[in-house]
Amino acid sequence: MTEQLKEIGMRLSNLRGIAELTPETFSEKTGITVQDLKDYEKGDKDFSFSFLYNAARVLGVDVIDLMSGDSPHLSGWCLVRKGEGYSIDRRASYKYRHLAFTFRDKKAEPFEVTVEPAEQAPALHAHDGQEFNRLISGRMKFFISNMEYVLEPGDSVYFNASIPHAMQALDNAPAEFLAVVMG
Repeated sequence: MTEQLKEIGMRLSNLRGIAELTPETFSEKTGITVQDLKDYEKGDKDFSFSFLYNAARVLGVDVIDLMSGDSPHLSGWCLVRKGEGYSIDRRASYKYRHLAFTFRDKKAEPFEVTVEPAEQAPALHAHDGQEFNRLISGRMKFFISNMEYVLEPGDSVYFNASIPHAMQALDNAPAEFLAVVMG
């Protein structure tokens, strides 16, 4: 896993300790297994956005605190200029920019996501909550359950994120989309 996942895992473990929550109690409150928590805290497992959202809620911090280790000055608004945002490095073929990283008490997590072209079909992932994606540029294949859809710029999809899903850039070019994840 990436160095960023290990850092997030260490922050998660430290904040859980500060909150005096046992692995069992924390796992129950966030809806995961104790083994998943151990894997997250070691940086051996990739985090779902819904887990990070739930963990932040239980710990009384903002999601960006878990992801970055910085406590930005949170406010009632967040302006992000084109090409900016908090960069998140989760998977090699996906690049994320968090678009509301200084907004306090978010009900959703908006991201600008770039999917790099890859020859083989991506592994499907699932997480709690719901997700809305709108393709901005490029073309991509959207996989959900056993279905596949080709998305063109302007197309959007809203789905139950607990259904396994993934995206694949087409035409040997990156695809960029807006993703809004709701816990």
